[in-house]
Amino acid sequence: MNEMLSQLISFIQKYITSFHIPQIRISDVVEMLLIASVVYYIMAWMRRTKAWSLLKGLLVILAFFLLAAMFNMTTILFIAEKSLYVAATALVVILQPELRRALEQLGTKNIFSNVITLDSGKYGEGYSDHTIDEIVKASFAMGRVKTGALMVLEREQTLAEYEKTGINIDATVSSQLLINIFEHNTPLHDGAVIFRGDRVVSATCYLPLSDNPNLSKALGTRHRAGVGISEVTDALVIIVSEESGKVSVAVGGELFNGLSQEGLREKLELVQDHSKDEVKKGWRGRVKGGRDDKQSDPEADE
Repeated sequence: MNEMLSQLISFIQKYITSFHIPQIRISDVVEMLLIASVVYYIMAWMRRTKAWSLLKGLLVILAFFLLAAMFNMTTILFIAEKSLYVAATALVVILQPELRRALEQLGTKNIFSNVITLDSGKYGEGYSDHTIDEIVKASFAMGRVKTGALMVLEREQTLAEYEKTGINIDATVSSQLLINIFEHNTPLHDGAVIFRGDRVVSATCYLPLSDNPNLSKALGTRHRAGVGISEVTDALVIIVSEESGKVSVAVGGELFNGLSQEGLREKLELVQDHSKDEVKKGWRGRVKGGRDDKQSDPEADE
């Protein structure tokens, strides 16, 4: 008993009494707040750009190199060391547009408000049943009169880069609004409409065209733009053919033609709570009332 007590006293004297709390100055607190703000700003900025997906890919590569270091794989470590500078240069080239916009924000007067509101954008919002019903109703109403349309539903990855190429709308989704936007000879009919949650955020947006050689040569610009944006983002795209009036959907770089009204509604319901992979699985299965013919019956739709 005495021995245990003496050991306890020895432990207290060795560790507890010698425990030292460093003096914290005001400048230290300010420094920590500045570092935390910069880290938060960078992470929030990356989440709204392509850099977020790139960061996740880099983490996978770093984990691979960590395993190589643990098992002493000298050849892999040698390659990683020699390619480090090339990789750093490649990152700057890949992220050049995003870095330029970030530097432009640093030169604005509202930098602090930008930092505060940077992560407050409503990205990756779900879509209500009412919104889906209105989109389906508008798609087939335009299809019956062969009015071409291109509608992009934003999901986890932001479409702010493409939203800026159009005209700001910020209106509640309704079939009447969509039909009026894509009506022939109206100022907003050319280009794509972008949805975020239950809002139409922008119209007349420019989208990247797909250069996939496997796409049918009969496909026009509207279909290639729909496939193109689905290749570079996780967006779901609805395309109404001006040539045939058929409704198509592009997701994950694949185009699915000839959906019925019931089939389109069921497909759109998959984007409410499901991931990209699960949505693509939904396209591959037969759905009651809808066709799932990938790239079948292509239309030349300019």
